[in-house]
Amino acid sequence: MKNPLDPRHKNREKLVEDLFKIEFHKQRVLPETKIILSHLVLIDKAIEKSAPEFPIAKINRADLAILRLAVYELLIVKKEPPKVIIDEAVELAKEYGGETSPSFINGVLGNIIKV
Repeated sequence: MKNPLDPRHKNREKLVEDLFKIEFHKQRVLPETKIILSHLVLIDKAIEKSAPEFPIAKINRADLAILRLAVYELLIVKKEPPKVIIDEAVELAKEYGGETSPSFINGVLGNIIKV
């Protein structure tokens, strides 16, 4: 399990929470969340391509927030190695998602890096 005091993990938690909450109502969000949202068309297309049997509207909102952050980091930021990003997304899925979330997140992100 990731160190809960790791500042990168804490930042990712805040971003996932913002991306989750914005689905339900407009609110103030972190500047980095705004940047992620500005790339939503590209991010969501990558998710749809990697999980065609799961339309965006049908994906659990917590899983979707985690996927959006991870896809943003994988395809746009490209600062961390893909394995690190995927591992972190799986850890976030364990914290915020349901029972099947970690394997779902791992599978979708695995498909994205194969492309």
